[in-house]
Amino acid sequence: MSTAKFNDSDLQSIIGNVLRYGVLLALTVAVIGGIIVMFTKSGNTVDFSTFIEKDDNIFNVINRIFAGVGHGDGESIIFLGILLLFITPALRLLLSLVSFFFEKDWLYVFISLIVIGIIVLSVTLGFSH
Repeated sequence: MSTAKFNDSDLQSIIGNVLRYGVLLALTVAVIGGIIVMFTKSGNTVDFSTFIEKDDNIFNVINRIFAGVGHGDGESIIFLGILLLFITPALRLLLSLVSFFFEKDWLYVFISLIVIGIIVLSVTLGFSH
């Protein structure tokens, strides 16, 4: 009786599928949100001549997105799709880190940890602008 071993090509296939299905999920969620917006806010017009920046904590923004999704707000559902689109490559980075760890490729483990650290600091401390 032979047992199949989990190897690097299996993990690369999983990573590819995560990217593919993550983008498809984000697109589907955003389109559903767009359809809801079209049917619920058809009379509203948006003034694009001025831009008001809402400088808010990322955790407050995410909480508002999930609260809006819970109420069926189309704009929040669109933002959830965008959030999923941002999370997809971050998930790929985490899966690559696991892959490098199992391969004992310590240089790439270290580089991946540095990149993850930069992303976490940027998002949580607001260094993006």
